[in-house]
Amino acid sequence: MKIKELMPLIEAQNDAPGADLEREVLCGYTCDLLSWVMAHGAEGMAWVTVQTHMNVIAVAVLAEMACVILPENIHMEQESLDKAAAEGLCVLRSPLSGYEICGRMHAAGVPDKE
Repeated sequence: MKIKELMPLIEAQNDAPGADLEREVLCGYTCDLLSWVMAHGAEGMAWVTVQTHMNVIAVAVLAEMACVILPENIHMEQESLDKAAAEGLCVLRSPLSGYEICGRMHAAGVPDKE
């Protein structure tokens, strides 16, 4: 599934203009402990988190993730969004809960990471 196909599924908008919405989402993940995500992150991952600071972008870029998804209309800090845009990382914001986002992705066939 491409990011542009994921967006309507989870009712999301892209808060980092310029990101590649054609990028493939290969798996999904949810976690808020950055050290855990660093150890378990994967290329092409759609990562659901409530964290909004610069280290989220660093971890996502390091793991070559497809996107970061913020649930419940959480707004990311502008400095972090600017860095995401500079790195070409998509940051999605959804009104849905993390639970609902993951449920919808799973039902649509986005697998857990291998």
